[in-house]
Amino acid sequence: MIDLRSDTCSQPTKAMRDAIANAPVGDDVYGDDPTVKALEREVAELLGKEDAVYMVTGTMTNQVAIRAHTEPGDAVLFDQNAHVYILEGGAPAAFSGVLPRLLPGVRGVFTPEDVSNALGVSHRFFPNTIPAPVKLLCLENTHNIGGGKVWPIERLQAVCELGRQRGLALHLDGARLWHATAATGIPEREYARHFDSVSVCFSKGLGAPVGSALAGSRDFIARARRFKQQIGGGFRQAGIIAAGALHALRNHRERLQEDHEHARMLANGIAGLPGISLDVSAIETNIVRFGVSSLPAGTFVERLYDKGLYVLPSGADGVRAIPYLNITRQQVQEAIDIISVVAQENARNAGVSGPGGKVSSGAGY
Repeated sequence: MIDLRSDTCSQPTKAMRDAIANAPVGDDVYGDDPTVKALEREVAELLGKEDAVYMVTGTMTNQVAIRAHTEPGDAVLFDQNAHVYILEGGAPAAFSGVLPRLLPGVRGVFTPEDVSNALGVSHRFFPNTIPAPVKLLCLENTHNIGGGKVWPIERLQAVCELGRQRGLALHLDGARLWHATAATGIPEREYARHFDSVSVCFSKGLGAPVGSALAGSRDFIARARRFKQQIGGGFRQAGIIAAGALHALRNHRERLQEDHEHARMLANGIAGLPGISLDVSAIETNIVRFGVSSLPAGTFVERLYDKGLYVLPSGADGVRAIPYLNITRQQVQEAIDIISVVAQENARNAGVSGPGGKVSSGAGY
């Protein structure tokens, strides 16, 4: 089975397993785990922040950040297809008690005007205390549902400057920030410097088995540690898993271009197949999203699965595939061949002669 469901499906390399097996450990709740501490120091340094805290998932780092920036009843601005809004179990409302306010991003990228319009203008006849006060603005780079879209740095700067001018805290969901840097050459810290807090993930593109980190100022991270503990995120001998993340951070960032090349290879190989809609120019990093028109996406991916290819349906008419650490060029070619066979079979059955469908904005981890 060729598994392209997600880069979270990666397997630890032998070198990573050796690092995990030999990791020095301590009790992280008491601040005693040397491997966790080393990971947190390196993440903070890499992102240009004072401190960082290691957590079990990117959902936890994002949601702890929201809780640490806000109080119940505050409003938070998200892109309409943000992972933190759509794919984290309703946690902004359940955990932080905040009101999501949605921005009309295009592939996850919105404008300063979008933010300004959402904030409105206070007037003495209609003070800004009547709606829930907006306290936080969240961006996602790269954007998952946007197909691995990289935020243009000039747009990111302009949006963050507007947010600062309007008194908002700024959080970056940088689960795949490593991919933005690999695609553009812009260092992670250059993206991160515009934000009060940044979440990064080790178990997606970098291939570690577990974990994400939240970085920010020393005072902010101290507050974040309180909420990490409050929701059951206290580790004990967490160096066992932090060692995998630390190895990935040190050794796997440079190879991400290979995943991008594989994604473009996959996209080029299936673009133009009957019943498939895919804009190859939109493939910027490691995520390939394409539309299907000859039958429901759920049925399409079941037929791919029957022939040895595992991908995710995304809404009614969309499919997502992601090459990653353990996926070879040969497997990408085999995936192209399988998709081609199924697309052509479906086209013959449906009488479809050319590409069609649209890329769905539906979810998919």
